Amino acid sequence: MSLIVKKFGGSSVANAERIFNVANIIIEDYKKGNDVVVVVSAQGDTTDDLIAKAKEINPAGASKREMDMLLSAGEQISISLLAMAIEKLGCPVTSLLGWQAGFNTDSHHTIARIKKINTERLKTEISKKNIVIVAGFQGINKYDDITTLGRGGSDTSAVAIAASMKADLCQIYTDVDGVYTADPRKVKNARKLDQISYDEMLELATLGAQVLNNRSVEMAKKYNVELEVLSSLERKPGTIVKETVKMEKTLIRGAAKDNNVASISIVGLQDTPGIAFKIFNKLAQEKVNVDIILQSVGRDGTKDITFTVPQDDAETAVSAIKTLSDSLKFNKVTLDESVCKVSIVGAGMESHPGVASTMFEALYDAGINIHMISTSEIKISVLIDEKYGDAAVAAVHDAFIK
Repeated sequence: MSLIVKKFGGSSVANAERIFNVANIIIEDYKKGNDVVVVVSAQGDTTDDLIAKAKEINPAGASKREMDMLLSAGEQISISLLAMAIEKLGCPVTSLLGWQAGFNTDSHHTIARIKKINTERLKTEISKKNIVIVAGFQGINKYDDITTLGRGGSDTSAVAIAASMKADLCQIYTDVDGVYTADPRKVKNARKLDQISYDEMLELATLGAQVLNNRSVEMAKKYNVELEVLSSLERKPGTIVKETVKMEKTLIRGAAKDNNVASISIVGLQDTPGIAFKIFNKLAQEKVNVDIILQSVGRDGTKDITFTVPQDDAETAVSAIKTLSDSLKFNKVTLDESVCKVSIVGAGMESHPGVASTMFEALYDAGINIHMISTSEIKISVLIDEKYGDAAVAAVHDAFIK
């Protein structure tokens, strides 16, 4: 007998037919004698619909606390409907909201972090031989206020339960049948991977691949939770995400595109010590995540700094920089949101020279200009014009993965 944690995304429970499909998947493992805990997202576009309703009421922006109260309702609907389906199919089941399942978080509304999970209620329900359905994406803070974990937070909820309860397997069900070397809807030669390492999956998730939430992969790596990404619509093996994987001949495990990028340039900065610290310390205070950074060579006592941030943080970043205009003395700040980031990821590239050259040659052959470059041991990212994003992914993918 094993403890299995299953997570189903919004598309997997989008309507009654799919809810019963998910219920049958759950019951199949339950009837084999396994303990089953299920984490569910809000149905389909429910979260987007709730955000739209909030904007109808308060276009200027509701408080984050009230947004959490609203958005948490989506998962409450889906867990209760799924529990009803399982009841109808003749199995014992209990649905729990995040706080009932013991999720304690910090107080950063809409982007809360899990502090701990009190698993007592979960263990009690399992001891009663109940299937347990948990609302993903949500918890409660020390003030007894509902919090949400941010986009993709249900993945994190599932991994957190698996880690806390030392589950034998954590399965993430999506509308694709595994992790691919690129988006199969955009790249015809993309192929499914049998296995991928935590580090490679974390890079791909961070760089725009939407199969798994990056925080969930980070947590799985920290607590050594083995993940399987598989389809809720097809009954076949998916992709295993774990610490050590079988090495293949392919150097590159995947290519990804991220459109949620903005480029900010500060032109004509004084070329003196401490300038970069002032800029990025201010951005850190504003909770702005900075990715690629490029600083020009100083000329005539001035220099330029260009960096990328998520588009959601772009206006905040520009405003923060402008507050420093008296102390920094720069000519202007520019913002460009018509860019995207294209990346390749693979643990094998560190020990193989020529990977960057092959990538840049593929982009050159496709007539695509590179604005910025960032590298690590297992990834290379380039910033390009957004309109060339799909073509760039296809070009670099085909250059490495036959």
